[in-house]
Amino acid sequence: MSRARFDPYAILRELEQEKVSYVLIGGLARVLQGSDELTRGIDLTPSPRQKNLDRLQTALENLNAKRVDRKPLDLSEEDLGREPVLELKSAAGEIKIVLEPAGTRGYDDLRHRADHEPIGEGLRPAVADPGDLVRMLEALGRDTDRLTIETMQRALELDRGLSWER
Repeated sequence: MSRARFDPYAILRELEQEKVSYVLIGGLARVLQGSDELTRGIDLTPSPRQKNLDRLQTALENLNAKRVDRKPLDLSEEDLGREPVLELKSAAGEIKIVLEPAGTRGYDDLRHRADHEPIGEGLRPAVADPGDLVRMLEALGRDTDRLTIETMQRALELDRGLSWER
């Protein structure tokens, strides 16, 4: 599959239409929380409950998503648990499914602090808290993430400073 044009609205609309429970993580989540990086896809942590994974499977099939390793797409909890990151390509861009992001205990850990951010077109995806996004990057320990971590920490400090004035 050739590289598709990234259309996050198409992916998020499909997830919402199928009533998938998830938290956005990764680059798009960081952009929505104040980072100035570029991203070509969506990273998400879904609820691991099988009914939710079934809805996610339907949404991904509707997006014509295919695994990059060309294996069949099977979102049973036991199959997902074997791979730290499931990478997919779809007609609307790249999608990565991460059941337990580095530095977290997964969906239930992230959803409590996630905010439903209005991004337009009637969409309000659950976006990981900036502190959780920093925690994930720090747990990965990649030198290439240092500037992003600093940017996110500044966004956190600014947000905390503004919250005192509200």
